[in-house]
Amino acid sequence: MTAIFNHFELRLVNPDFDSKLNEIILELEPIRSMRLGGSTHPAIFFELKRVFHLLESLGSARIEGNNTTIADYVEAKLDNTIAENEKLMEIDNVGLAMNFIEENIDENTPITRAMLFEIHKITVNNLTPAPKGEGDITPGEFRARNVKINKSNHLPPEFIQVAGYVDELLEFINRKDRSIYDLLKTAIAHHRFTWIHPFNNGNGRVVRLLTYAQLIKSGFKVKEGRLLNPTAVFCADRDEYYRMLSIADSGSDEGILEWCEYVLSGLLEELKKIDLLTNHEYLAKNLLIPAIDYCLERTSITATEGKILKRSVELIEIQAGDIKELIKGKTPEARTRQLAKMKSNNLIKAIRPKARKYVISFSNNYLLRGIIHALRKQGLIAVD
Repeated sequence: MTAIFNHFELRLVNPDFDSKLNEIILELEPIRSMRLGGSTHPAIFFELKRVFHLLESLGSARIEGNNTTIADYVEAKLDNTIAENEKLMEIDNVGLAMNFIEENIDENTPITRAMLFEIHKITVNNLTPAPKGEGDITPGEFRARNVKINKSNHLPPEFIQVAGYVDELLEFINRKDRSIYDLLKTAIAHHRFTWIHPFNNGNGRVVRLLTYAQLIKSGFKVKEGRLLNPTAVFCADRDEYYRMLSIADSGSDEGILEWCEYVLSGLLEELKKIDLLTNHEYLAKNLLIPAIDYCLERTSITATEGKILKRSVELIEIQAGDIKELIKGKTPEARTRQLAKMKSNNLIKAIRPKARKYVISFSNNYLLRGIIHALRKQGLIAVD
C-alpha cells in the first residue's frame, strides 16, 4: 500500500468512565506523586538507577535495530571500550541525553524547541549520518526534506510543515490542563512526535527521551529516586510497538485511545515491577545475593570478597569491625586495607565522602554482570 499523509487535529481524547484505560490512569495517578520510602539504602538505590539508565539506553537503541546485547554492552563498559564502536556509542548517547533531561527538566519546566534540539544533538553525537549510520547530517535541526518511514503506511508531513506541527505539539505538552490528563498527554505526544518525524534521523530515540522528559514533568519523582524504564514498554515487542503506532495514525478517537491504553498499561506494569526494588529484603534475596553468587561461580571476585559483600548485604552498611570473623587472624589494619582494596575496585562505596561505613556497589564492576543476570531471571528487564 502506498503511504499517504493523513492530517488530523492534535487533541485530548477522553476515555469512557468505565473503560480499562480510565482504570489504568486512576491507578497511575497516586504512583506518580508518591514519595518513595522503602528499606533499600539510598546509595544502593541510586546504583540501581544507573543500571536502569543503562537498560533504558540499550532498549531504545535496540528498537531502532541496534543488535548489541546486554552482555556486549556491559563488557564494553567494564573494559572501557565503548568509544571504539559506534553501536555502543549510540547507546551511551541515549544515557547522556537522559542525564541532560534529569538535570534540566522538572514539573515546572516547559519543554522547548531548544531542548528538543539539544536532546537530538546529544543522541546523534559523533555517529555516522544515515543511511550508513545512526547519526544525522544536521544535528539539532529539523529535516529539510520530505521523508518516508520504512514499513509504514503513514507519510509524515512535508518538511515545510514540520516547525509548525512541532510548535503545536510543544504548546499541547506545556499547556496547563487538569493534572488528570498528564499521562494521556504523554502517550498522545509520543505518537504525535513520531507522526511528525521532525528530524532526518534519530526520531525514535528522541521521542522515547521526550516521553521520559514528560513523565518527569508530570510528577514522577525521578530526581528523588524513582526508577523509570519506559522504553521497556516498547522494546518488549518491537513489532507490537509499531503496530500500535499505526493504529493511532488513523487519527480516530478509537485509535488514539487504543494507543494510550497500550502505553499506559505497559508503564503501570513496569512501575509495579521495579518498585519492588525499594524493598531491601526483596532486593537482597532476588538480586544482590544471586549477583554475588554469579560472580563467585565465575571467579570474578575472590571468596573473601564474596563473604564481605554478603555481609554488607545482610547489614546494609558495614565497617571494618563487621568483617572481623570473615578474615580470621587479620589485624584491624589488615581489615581496613581489605575494605580499601574493595573500594578501589568499586565493589563497595562509602556512604558519604570520607566515611568508614560502606555499602555494596555494582554499577561499575564485575557485579554488574550478576545484577543483569538476576534482573533477567526476575523478569525485570525486557531486552536480551
